[in-house]
Amino acid sequence: MALWLVRAGKRGEYEDLVLKEGVAVVGWERLGDLSGVPSREALLAELEEAYPDKGKNTLLNWLGQIWPFLREMQPGDLVALPLKQRPLVVLGRVKGPYQYRRELPPPCRHTRPVEWIKEIPRTRIDQDLLYSLGAFMTVCRIQRNNAEERFRTYLEGQPSLPSASPLEIPEGGGEAMDLEAVALDQIRSFLSRRFKGHRLTELVAAVLSVQGYKVWISPEGPDGGVDILAGSGELGFDRPRIAVQVKSTDSPVDIKTVRELQGAMKNYQADHGLFVSWGGFKQSVDKEKARLFFEIRLWDSDDLLREILRFYEKLPEDLQAELPLKRIWVLVSPPEGEP
Repeated sequence: MALWLVRAGKRGEYEDLVLKEGVAVVGWERLGDLSGVPSREALLAELEEAYPDKGKNTLLNWLGQIWPFLREMQPGDLVALPLKQRPLVVLGRVKGPYQYRRELPPPCRHTRPVEWIKEIPRTRIDQDLLYSLGAFMTVCRIQRNNAEERFRTYLEGQPSLPSASPLEIPEGGGEAMDLEAVALDQIRSFLSRRFKGHRLTELVAAVLSVQGYKVWISPEGPDGGVDILAGSGELGFDRPRIAVQVKSTDSPVDIKTVRELQGAMKNYQADHGLFVSWGGFKQSVDKEKARLFFEIRLWDSDDLLREILRFYEKLPEDLQAELPLKRIWVLVSPPEGEP
């Protein structure tokens, strides 16, 4: 039994589709039905015909991704889909052989049927495993750091197993990594350890303060439905007035909890609400996003990270000392996935 990394579009644009349809997909839409391709050599010939503008090394790289998806991935194998739209990794099991599904959008026609089983917040996944999921590849087998067995424990809801060996990070010759994703995972892991509970509330309040809001922070303990009140203007009396709820746990929040904030907004005469959930939100909340758009903003860990990085230089010095970050420039390797 193996563990496979798969994607759902360069920007995660097909995540909803693959989860709804119960499939894993690869792109390469110029290729037709590959069910009858008998060998790697025959697949390479198909790639050369479909992509005459691509060099030999690129085609060989693509061959090394598509062929395992066609022939090496087996029913019962684990599949990990890191989402780009939400800070989650979805785990599932392969249910059958390759299928070419003409009814799906062209980038999603090469499929393997998958039973998607469980969503795991990235904050619950060990850093070395997140690094393994940072490859630019569209599909590849993950074997380093005892990954298969450890992801199986996540799927079964058991405590994470330690790595069987020291963190293995490939040096020259390894696959290209998404350095931004790796860095954000490291920052997210640090925040998860250092800013639990009321400390996360204080961090959110600091981000709102540097955006020009006057803030009141609820003391630790029962909060009456809000953790922060934020108002515009010199004294905070101007509009908009915002009621903020902050959840620092790794568990995603459901729609019932979000609606409780709506009630608190009325009690505090707030114009708008902000719900910050470190563990993200359940699908019941995602379905209500459009209806809530003009009333409540929903921040998961990705959204909060984005705001922290956006205003980091303006945060108080003592907070910067607790969260030491440095802006750097790196040369990014080109993606090795689908065109």
